[in-house]
Amino acid sequence: MAVLSKIRERSLFLIIIIALALFSFVLSGLFDGNLFNKTAANIGEVNGEPISREEFAQQVEIFRNRSAGRTTNFQNINNAWNSLVREKVYQTQLEKSGVIVGEKDVWDAIVEQVSSQNSPQFTNEAGLFDQEKLKEYIATLKDNSEEDENGQAAWLSWINYEKGVKKSLEQNTYNSLIKAGLGSTLVEGENQYFYQNVSVDVDYVYVPFTNIPDSLVTVTDNEMKQYIKDHPKEFTVKESRDLSFVQFKVQPTEEDDMEIRNQLISLIEDREEYSNAAKSTVMVTGFRNATDMKEFNAENDSDTPFDDAFYTKEALPKIIADSLFDKNKGDMIGPYKDFGFYRLSKITDIKQLPDSVKASHILIAFAGSAAADQSVNRTEAEAEKMADSILTLVKNNNSKFESLALDLSADIVSGAKGGDLGWFGYRTMIPEFRDYAFENSKGSMGVVKSQFGFHVIRIDDQKNIQKNIQVATFSRRIVASETTENQIFEKAEIFASDLESGEDMSALASAQNLELVPALNIEEFDDNVSLLGSQRQIVRWAFEESAEVGEVKRFDLDNGYAVVVLDRKNKAGLSGRGKNVRGIILKQKKIDLIKERSTGTTLEEIAEQNNVTKATAMAVSNTSPVFSGSGRFVDIAGVVTALDENVLTKNIVGKNGVAFATVIKKTLPEPLPNYNGNKKNMERALKARSLQIFEALKENSEIEDNRAVFY
Repeated sequence: MAVLSKIRERSLFLIIIIALALFSFVLSGLFDGNLFNKTAANIGEVNGEPISREEFAQQVEIFRNRSAGRTTNFQNINNAWNSLVREKVYQTQLEKSGVIVGEKDVWDAIVEQVSSQNSPQFTNEAGLFDQEKLKEYIATLKDNSEEDENGQAAWLSWINYEKGVKKSLEQNTYNSLIKAGLGSTLVEGENQYFYQNVSVDVDYVYVPFTNIPDSLVTVTDNEMKQYIKDHPKEFTVKESRDLSFVQFKVQPTEEDDMEIRNQLISLIEDREEYSNAAKSTVMVTGFRNATDMKEFNAENDSDTPFDDAFYTKEALPKIIADSLFDKNKGDMIGPYKDFGFYRLSKITDIKQLPDSVKASHILIAFAGSAAADQSVNRTEAEAEKMADSILTLVKNNNSKFESLALDLSADIVSGAKGGDLGWFGYRTMIPEFRDYAFENSKGSMGVVKSQFGFHVIRIDDQKNIQKNIQVATFSRRIVASETTENQIFEKAEIFASDLESGEDMSALASAQNLELVPALNIEEFDDNVSLLGSQRQIVRWAFEESAEVGEVKRFDLDNGYAVVVLDRKNKAGLSGRGKNVRGIILKQKKIDLIKERSTGTTLEEIAEQNNVTKATAMAVSNTSPVFSGSGRFVDIAGVVTALDENVLTKNIVGKNGVAFATVIKKTLPEPLPNYNGNKKNMERALKARSLQIFEALKENSEIEDNRAVFY
């Protein structure tokens, strides 16, 4: 981007600036105490147990490797934190309860893992799992750990796996102890049955809160403040920041688009170019006449590699299928626009291929191949010679193929079926295997090499032979030019400068047709910033002690820039911000008003006092809490089904109103001969709540989080 060109232009100046910045960072650490602060030395603490920087860094690396790039760095940091907090919260409880998981428990759990039981590496000659082979594998990992970095990484991975198994065992053991106490009795099962199935016919008066206009109720600021103070758990908020930003996206202009299109046009035909090496003009082969398309794409910097696969018409992109499939070898189309690229495409080969193949193989692995376990020590040359010998044997006597596959194939799954791989499509197998199976005829046998070893292949059958074409495509991504990048950079810089000079952000954004976006309640450990996505750099800046309200800063994004203003610093503590405190108090005052004026001794009198009508609901139960004419009220049904007949009950507060009721008929369900089913249902419900065990333990733990100091 433009920033890179500016760096190149000012390299010496930037080196000086970076050196000064590092020196400033060290000085600031000395003055604020972070470099020598004992608290800041650790990432955090759980119940007095520290989480060290080294321990945390290892855990982050584990999650980074697991995700294989699918998660952001800060997501890995959060995952590592949650994992370590969970481990240490349980550690406290395990020590208190005296639960101990020993080495034998861990070994037994590893042995019982499906991955261990089903691994070909750990099976004996009879195809059964063998603990001794697993022990040999672990011993080999340990020995190899002293040889090179790969060996060390493999051994560390195993150690972490063992630790993970142990942690899982410990936590599951503790959770099982808790679950064992979550039981129920037959009496409780009986009570639940009657509670769910009793029904009542009821006369009632329902007064919704909307019957009282909001204008009749006054809620003061002091009342709201007092309510927040009286309910601290509901209104305790973390420290946060409010931001506003304008995004400047670096996008290609029409001129950039046309320039890239013209670049592809210039590559189509052969052309003369001056060669520094030859000191003369040479003829350069164009896309139309090039024969080695892999080399052409590489030499001309295609943004997509050459694909040597063959495709039916249905499997091709629509634009190629419609414009090229029925043409001849060498015919081409383009430049055409497709998913953010300009492309050139031409037919490089045409073949009649089946859409599926049934084949068998015997896989001969060699040391270092992907299918080789620790017992394989034959060299590549020995494996090739062995595969050729097997091919000669089965060509002379095809009936021996199945028994040889069973005895010799490194692919145990297909080997157990005589080498049979069943039917598979064109894109199912690796290219070397695919090409042989689809480009040779039924009954053919041959040897191909892949990363797994040498395959002795027999083509058993083929279906639906039809036209396939191989298409070479050269692509250029449509991106902004350096000129465009510089213009966007300059626009963002000027916008930030104008804000720093006192211009109003809203007016400035409106004048330039830019969207002003708020990002409210950003917390210290957040990663995402509204529409900008993962932007940890902005969050960290907003929480720096030196950042002042009203401060402006430009940030580099993957696709442009953002100019951000710090609008507000929200302190941690009690706050009604974001919650309808007024609505809560308003509702309570309406309840009080309804209660005060409902002084009647009959439903008719109460209905008149509230300007509503009396109604009757039939067969109301907790499984069918419907009051005809008024709606579905689960909370009110739970009360009326427990009432005695012919007794007026007042002030039944529901979610949206207050009810007054008299049960005119109560119907009890038929008793059951046994309530064991209800008892089990209650136990299942209780055990389902065991998922909340960790959250309950965490809530009652003392946790100190210093991640923001380091990340």
